[in-house]
Amino acid sequence: MKKDTPQHAEIIGFSVIDGCLAVGGMPVTRLAEQVGATPFFAYDRALMSARVAELRAAYPKDVHFHYAIKANPMPAVVQHLARLADGLDVASAGEMQVALDTGIDPLTISFAGPGKTAQEISQAVAAGIVINLESPHEMEVAADAATRLGLRPKVAIRVNPDFELKTSGMKMGGGAKQFGVDAEQVPQMLKRLSALPLDFHGFHIFSGSQNLREESILETQEKTINLALELASHAPRAPKLVNIGGGLGIPYFPGEQRLDLKVLGDGLENLMPRLRQELPGAETVIELGRFLVGEAGVYIARIVDRKESRGQVFLITDGGLHHQLAASGNFGQVIRKNYPVAIANRMGAPASEEANVVGCLCTPLDRLGDKVSLPRAEVGDLVAVFQSGAYGLTASPAAFLGHPPAREILV
Repeated sequence: MKKDTPQHAEIIGFSVIDGCLAVGGMPVTRLAEQVGATPFFAYDRALMSARVAELRAAYPKDVHFHYAIKANPMPAVVQHLARLADGLDVASAGEMQVALDTGIDPLTISFAGPGKTAQEISQAVAAGIVINLESPHEMEVAADAATRLGLRPKVAIRVNPDFELKTSGMKMGGGAKQFGVDAEQVPQMLKRLSALPLDFHGFHIFSGSQNLREESILETQEKTINLALELASHAPRAPKLVNIGGGLGIPYFPGEQRLDLKVLGDGLENLMPRLRQELPGAETVIELGRFLVGEAGVYIARIVDRKESRGQVFLITDGGLHHQLAASGNFGQVIRKNYPVAIANRMGAPASEEANVVGCLCTPLDRLGDKVSLPRAEVGDLVAVFQSGAYGLTASPAAFLGHPPAREILV
C-alpha cells in the first residue's frame, strides 16, 4: 500500500478499534474527549519502549543509547525514555532542566550545540553534566565558570569530522560547519585543555541524521571510530566516552524502507574490537532522537469545513503548519511530499476521493496533505498525520497568526 494513503494503521504501528485509529489502545475519538480539544499530538509509550527493545536486541551489549531531547522535549516523553535509555542529550538550558527533572545521574546528560551562552555553560557546570565543547572559546568560558564555582566539570570535544554521512537528510559534519571543532584543530585544543581546570571526558562526533541506508551509516561509524582513536592519542587521558552520533532515519514517504537493525548491529559489532582493545574504559554511545519517537506519534486535527474549488476537494482542519510544520513540507523539504495521512475515525474504509487536507491558516503553505486518496470525509471527522512524534510541536511556528497551541498527550 502507498505510504500516502494508509487506511491501515498497522503499517505505521498503531492499532484500529472498530474502524477508529487507536493510540495506546484508546480510540482517538475518545482521546479527543479526554484531551478536551483538537488539535493534539498523541504519543504511544508502548511503541517507544518497543523501539528501544529492538535496538537492545540488535546491537552489541556494550553500546549505549542516549535520547536527544530536541526531537521531542515533552516532559512526559523524556521521563519515559529516561527510564529506558542510558542517557539524555540536551541542546539548551531549558532542555537541561527537563533532563535533570527525570532524576537520572547528571553524568549521563550531555549538553551540545553551538552558541552556548556563558550563563548556560555556568548552569551546566553547576549541574554536573557533561559539556560538549564546540569551540576554543566555549572551552575558556567553561574553565572560567569552573574556577569561579570551584568545580572541575567533565567536558567532551564535539568534533567536526572531515567526512559526512552520505545520503543523510541533514548533514551535521564534514566541510565548513557551525557545529563542533574541525578535526584538524582538535589536537591543539586538547593541548590547551590539559592546562585548564577541566576534566576531559571524551569525544562527540556527529555527522548527520535521517539516513535510511545501512551501508552509509556503517561506513560513517567506521570512519568515526578511526577518528576517535586517532584523536585519543592527543588527549590528556584516555577518553571515557565516545559518542559516535546517530543518523538512523525513519521512513516518511512512498518507496522508503525501514532500516534493518540486525544489519546495523552486526556491522557495528565487526567494528568494535579495535575500539574495545585500544580504549577499554570508554563507553560507546549512539545518540538517537527521531528514531526513538518519530513513529510513535500522531497529530490529530478535526475537519471544520469541506469545500470544493474548481474540481478539487479541500478538507479544512483546525490544525496546520503552526503545529506540524514538517508535515506541511516547509521544514527542509525541497520537493514537497505527503506525510502518511488518514481519516482517523474511518480506518479501513475504501478510498473514494482525492482530497487536499489543509489547515486553518491564511497561507497557501498550510497544507497537510496534497491530493491524498482518502475515504469521503465530513465536517467533524478527525484527520491523523502519522510520523509526528519528532520535530512536531516545538519545531513549528506556534505563534503564527495567533491560533491556540496544540496539546500533547502520552498514552
